[in-house]
Amino acid sequence: MRLNSFDEWSPLKEIVVGSAVNYTSHERELSFDLFFHDNITRSEWYYPRLSAGGSPDGADRGAAADRSPIKQRYVDELIEDVEGIVATLESLSVKVHRPMDVDASTTEVRTPAWSAAVVPPLNIRDNTLVLGDEIIETPPMIRSRYFETQFLTPVFAEYFRQGARWTVMPRPLMTDASFDLSYARTSNVGGPTEPIEDPQASVYDVGFEMMFDAAQCLRLGQDVIVNISTANHAMACDWLERHLEGRFRIHRVHRLSDSHIDSMVLALRPGTLLVRNKEVLDFLPEALRSWDLIVAPPPGKNNFPQYEDDDLVLTSPFIDLNVLSVDPSTVLVNSACPELVRTLEQNRFTVVPVRHRHRRLFGGGFHCFTLDTVRDGGPEDYLGLG
Repeated sequence: MRLNSFDEWSPLKEIVVGSAVNYTSHERELSFDLFFHDNITRSEWYYPRLSAGGSPDGADRGAAADRSPIKQRYVDELIEDVEGIVATLESLSVKVHRPMDVDASTTEVRTPAWSAAVVPPLNIRDNTLVLGDEIIETPPMIRSRYFETQFLTPVFAEYFRQGARWTVMPRPLMTDASFDLSYARTSNVGGPTEPIEDPQASVYDVGFEMMFDAAQCLRLGQDVIVNISTANHAMACDWLERHLEGRFRIHRVHRLSDSHIDSMVLALRPGTLLVRNKEVLDFLPEALRSWDLIVAPPPGKNNFPQYEDDDLVLTSPFIDLNVLSVDPSTVLVNSACPELVRTLEQNRFTVVPVRHRHRRLFGGGFHCFTLDTVRDGGPEDYLGLG
């Protein structure tokens, strides 16, 4: 089928589900720390302190960074759960595409400015924005994920052959000087946090660059809500506005979260939002404030596995708000979150429970792991802006 996806809820026909094969480690370096900053708190200390490394010209940037191995049993269970997502979607008559797996011999990403451990194409929502008949590869925010969309090339190429547009936003050099550190230095979400300090100079420095994830966007037919927390995000949003002019309306929200908004707010159907709390509404455009709100219940303390001190936990406990809509009345929800299941059922949704154990270790839920490419919906004006 031809690429067609304008919103988050229309009847789902085709989707890409990510791969966790050969996921071996997380790498602590500047871009990683910035991306997960809101979840690095002194009261819930999941990480060792960041130690600066690398030569002044940046040539060996990443060589001294810390790679934190991921226990194989977690990866094995993650792969089982991802395959369970695939089987569930196929049972609902959704065609599932898969990216290429990372080969075991591919362990590193390298550019002229830095090197980093490679990350498999698991949270594929992050680096690709599908708007109508266009695939837009967004400029990455974590160095380890710099070439991640390459693993989706066979899928994208097939949609291109069927008539889809295929665009790649400008790729950043991603030296330390590329990053706007202001959010990390001023935000106190979740309590006091470890400061991000001592960025290293590089001969490739060009100042702030556009860096931005597709998961900062909420798609609503003709309208796209975009979360902006740094100068990097703002530059990328400028690009989107110019590129999409005449086709989509961009609405900026500021610092709703550090980056992604799909564990803060999701649109489940026209007129209904799932939100982490009522305060989310204060950040949204006026036209969305009249929509019905379903406030996610606090997660239970027994909803998550217990981890060891050396296991890096990457997300807040609200990661299970990251659900996937199959149609306006059917939602995939983590079976480990019974409070959310009950809440959605009370709001007349059909809930399909699916197992996902280690979402906090791998930084994503069902919405993150998937990229919907074909839905029945079109460029509707759901905000009534004419």
